[in-house]
Amino acid sequence: MFDIVVIGHFSIDSITLPSVKKPYVILGGSAAYVSLSAKSLGVNVAVISKVGDDFPKAYLWWLSREGVDLSGVIRSREAWTTKFELKYSEDFSERNLRLISRAPPITMEDLPKTVRAKAIHVAPIANEISYEVIEGVRRSAEILSLDPQGLIRVFDDNGNVSYRALEKMETLSLVDIYKSTYEEIKALTGEVNLKNAIRIIHDHGVKTVIVTLGNKGAALSVEGAICNIPAYKPPKVVDPTGAGDAFIGGFLAEYLRGSDMLWCACVGSAIASTAVESIGPTFSSSKSEIYQRARTLYEEE
Repeated sequence: MFDIVVIGHFSIDSITLPSVKKPYVILGGSAAYVSLSAKSLGVNVAVISKVGDDFPKAYLWWLSREGVDLSGVIRSREAWTTKFELKYSEDFSERNLRLISRAPPITMEDLPKTVRAKAIHVAPIANEISYEVIEGVRRSAEILSLDPQGLIRVFDDNGNVSYRALEKMETLSLVDIYKSTYEEIKALTGEVNLKNAIRIIHDHGVKTVIVTLGNKGAALSVEGAICNIPAYKPPKVVDPTGAGDAFIGGFLAEYLRGSDMLWCACVGSAIASTAVESIGPTFSSSKSEIYQRARTLYEEE
C-alpha cells in the first residue's frame, strides 16, 4: 500500500518569467509537484498519469530517481502530452495560462487493477478525469483529496483558460479533503464571499477545505471552523508555479502521520515557500529547513 497516490496528467510547461527573456521548458502538472513535495517529506508516493510519445524519458528517469513510483504512468502511442504555456507579470500578480496540447483522458481501464493507498489525491489539469474515475478510486482510498482545477477549466480555440461551475457537484460528496485557489472555489460555487463558498463545499459532505491565497497564505476550514494560515516569506521568489500543489503535498504527508490540522497546514505553507525559490518542481530546501519554517508559522498561530 502506498501512502499517497496522485492521479492526473503530467505536463510539459513552457514558463516565461519576468526576469528572463526566453521561456523555460520543464516538467509540470499538479501530479509532479504534489508527488515530489510529499516525497521530500519521506512518504511513499505513486502517480497514475498518461503522457504522449513526446514526453521526455529524462523526466521519468528523474521522477524515479527521486523515489516516485511510476508503474501507473501510461505512454500513449501517437498522442501528445498535455502542454501549457505560462507567462507571468512583472510582480507575479498575474499569470496567463494557455493550453497547447492535451493527452488522452485517464479512464477506468487505465487504473491499475489494485490501487491501494492511505490517501488518493485527484489532481486533473485539463478535464482528463471523469466522475466515474473519481467514484472508482474512492473505494480504494482511506482518504480522498481533490483539487478541482482541471474539472472546471474551459479552453477556447486558442487554448486560453477560463472557469465554469462544477458540472457534477455530487463529486464533492466523495471527497474528504478539498483544495483550490480562491478563483477556483468562486467559479465552482458561484459565491464571491470566501466563507460562504467554503460553507457550500462543506454542505456537500467535505470535512476539510483548503483555499490557497497566494502570498496571503491560505484558509483552512475543518468542519466549518476557519483558520487563516500565513504564508512563509521566502528569501526570493523565482517561479510561483505549483506552490498550491506543493502545499497539499506537504499537508497530506503530515496528515497521514496523524499531526493536527494546523501543523499540517503550516508544513504545507512552508514547503510551498521552498517551491517558489527555484524553477519547476524542485525542492532545494532540506526536510529540516521545511520543518523549521513550519515551526515558525505554527508558533505564530
